[in-house]
Amino acid sequence: MNDTGGRLVRRDALTAGEREAMQALLARHFDGVTAAQFEADLAGKNWVLLLEDPGPPATLYGFTTLLLEEVEHAGEVVGLVYSGDTIVDPSAWTRSALSRAWIHAVLELGRGLERARRLYWLLICSGFRTYRFLPVFYREFFPRHDASTPPATQALMHALAARLFGEQYSPEDGVVRLAVPQVLRPHLLEVPPTRETNPHVRFFLEKNPGHVRGDELVCLTEVSLDNLTRAGQRAAR
Repeated sequence: MNDTGGRLVRRDALTAGEREAMQALLARHFDGVTAAQFEADLAGKNWVLLLEDPGPPATLYGFTTLLLEEVEHAGEVVGLVYSGDTIVDPSAWTRSALSRAWIHAVLELGRGLERARRLYWLLICSGFRTYRFLPVFYREFFPRHDASTPPATQALMHALAARLFGEQYSPEDGVVRLAVPQVLRPHLLEVPPTRETNPHVRFFLEKNPGHVRGDELVCLTEVSLDNLTRAGQRAAR
């Protein structure tokens, strides 16, 4: 575990106990979580970022599963990091552990790429809190309320989303509709009054009205130190 409070683990190095704790944490906050569905998501990833309170024994309070690979697009090899199942227990929302651990983890993974010079994060969001991670920590990301998505970026988003989700991805509205969606429990779907006027939250709700059914908005940002906001720079340090 590093000083961010996160522990980056290869998927095939997870213990049975860690896998059970991950599934249990996810099931407490999403409807429709089954063991088969959880294992299917995990099988498609090669890294997991675990957030734990120190023990002994260590107690899991958050995690995200990650796929890291290099893909060819428009004559260029690019790095792709994709976040799968992700959850942080609400009791830990006031901490910054996930943001700090995530930024450190993806920068570390990016340094291990063999051919790609640029690394992109493809994120799918069924909740506004997940989408809010982008404007807080990244300067440029898409889609967003105050700028149109450049055609080259849109083409990359389409290609990466189609690669990962096939016909479950709708390029017309940029949304993934999973055959078996995981839906946030009602208390996590509710938008607090203090968030209703936030332009990023409003944009997410308008862009992905089916989030209440588990629809996922496809988002993309480049992972680099130069693309981090001041908050992102602080987390990286």
